[in-house]
Amino acid sequence: MKYRRLGNTGLKVSEISLGSWLTYGKSVDENLAEKTIHKAYELGINFFDSANVYEQGEGERVMAQALKEYRRESYVITTKAFFPMGDRPNDSGLSRKHIMEQLHASLKRMNLDYVDIFYCHRYDVETPVEETLRVIDDLIRQGKVLYAGVSEWSAAQIEEAIKIADRRLLDRIVVNQPQYNMFKRDIEKEVIPVSEKNGVGQVVFSPLAQGVLTGKYKAGQVPESSRAANNAINNYMQDTLNENTLSKVEKLEQVAKELDISLPSLALAWVLRQPNIASALIGASRPSQIEENVKAVNVSLTENIVNQIEEILL
Repeated sequence: MKYRRLGNTGLKVSEISLGSWLTYGKSVDENLAEKTIHKAYELGINFFDSANVYEQGEGERVMAQALKEYRRESYVITTKAFFPMGDRPNDSGLSRKHIMEQLHASLKRMNLDYVDIFYCHRYDVETPVEETLRVIDDLIRQGKVLYAGVSEWSAAQIEEAIKIADRRLLDRIVVNQPQYNMFKRDIEKEVIPVSEKNGVGQVVFSPLAQGVLTGKYKAGQVPESSRAANNAINNYMQDTLNENTLSKVEKLEQVAKELDISLPSLALAWVLRQPNIASALIGASRPSQIEENVKAVNVSLTENIVNQIEEILL
């Protein structure tokens, strides 16, 4: 495994990280989930991602339970808040009340004294950014959170938060968690430049485009056990499960074959070519997927290969 600094912090995280969205606490048997998480740790992954909303806390619980046998200082674990955890007025958002209550609930579920990173899971238009930053700063001062992060915030929203933090002498955001892969590149234009300027690192989710960049989806074919077979998730994937995209995937598979690597290794190495990206966040339902995905850290793409990939993606 290889490690990178997270933004301008001294925290070092594995280039491949493991998340619990759509897997642990729901679709994956708990025993298999534990084996998968253990395999990740054994292969050098030290960065584990969850959120309160992942199966209403079950994703957090399963992940933390699997990591319990390891020294707490040997891994980095995260959680998030924003999305509804109930149907009452204050059961969502980034207010002081919601963040404080949800962070404590997450710590209780995970049986932890602190989380390494707390993410604002989305931008909350109904709560002043200063209120959100101040409560996270309080939690950092209490030792319950070590670093502040956001997920899917725009460049303007990140800049706004940095300016407020500096003006009020609050802890800065140090990490953003956006979606990024060969077919979803929005962050290249503004988010990455603004983040580089302000010392914010990226931890990207869906680097394999929800499995599309594994090559398992073919035109007109959806494997029964795949994410796309789940109707709720299938709706989320409609932008990539089309003939044009799948045709590009076939060409990318040929590039990978010529390099004697797998398509996932090619896709992950392409993501990690960006120096502002500290880690690519994968999902895995079995240990063999972890073993395959970590191979990407040893793949270096030449300029010619990157250009070849760009031509395919046009």
